[in-house]
Amino acid sequence: MSSVLEELPKQAIEEEQQKFTILEHLEEMRQRLIKTVIGVAITTIVSFIFTRQLLVILKQPAGDIMFITTGPTEGFSTYFKVAFYSGLALATPVILYQAIMFLTPGLTKHERRYIKYLLPGALFCFVLGVVFAYYVALPPALRFLIPFIQEIATPQIKIGEYISFVMTLIFGIGAVFETPIVIFFLAKLHIVNYKMLSKNRKYALLGAFVVAAVITPTPDPVTQSIVAIPLLLLYEAGIWLARIA
Repeated sequence: MSSVLEELPKQAIEEEQQKFTILEHLEEMRQRLIKTVIGVAITTIVSFIFTRQLLVILKQPAGDIMFITTGPTEGFSTYFKVAFYSGLALATPVILYQAIMFLTPGLTKHERRYIKYLLPGALFCFVLGVVFAYYVALPPALRFLIPFIQEIATPQIKIGEYISFVMTLIFGIGAVFETPIVIFFLAKLHIVNYKMLSKNRKYALLGAFVVAAVITPTPDPVTQSIVAIPLLLLYEAGIWLARIA
């Protein structure tokens, strides 16, 4: 009976310590989120200065198409949307850094060594994906979609819808281009290995087209294939990196 009474205070102390640890993690998460939001807000404000030039750049893949607005607020909302997405892109180092710093305490000393390679690698893959989306994926997608029924209807494209399509495609492809570096990091942590990834190629094929369907705001197979095929190649690159890891 006395041993049971002695055990009760120990359990209470352990429960209190566990609660305190959870509260510490929640507080740290809150601090990281606040810093991330502040970083995005600052980069968005900076982006406002260059938003007009960015709009011209984003319009170039559409060629000579004249865009229209159908409401008094559409021009401003589009302008703000470009500034926000640009700010989000500029704040990518801050976002990744805060996420990594939040995860670092849960890693071993051996695992923390790989963090310093993850941040520059993730940034490089994201920028590579953005470049691929703008120069490779976007032009053929627009050439296929815009004149699809041009002999029946004259295209009158709203600037807001066009910008939403372009930014979704660019950011989506930028995100999926980080697949190899994520696989490499997971392999280093012994969560996945190249044999497991090789056996699941059929699921990767299905997953690539599901992700492409989510990223591309249109149901056409051409645009989805433009996204899915590079994603499959990135998966294969991830298998190669997992073998090295």
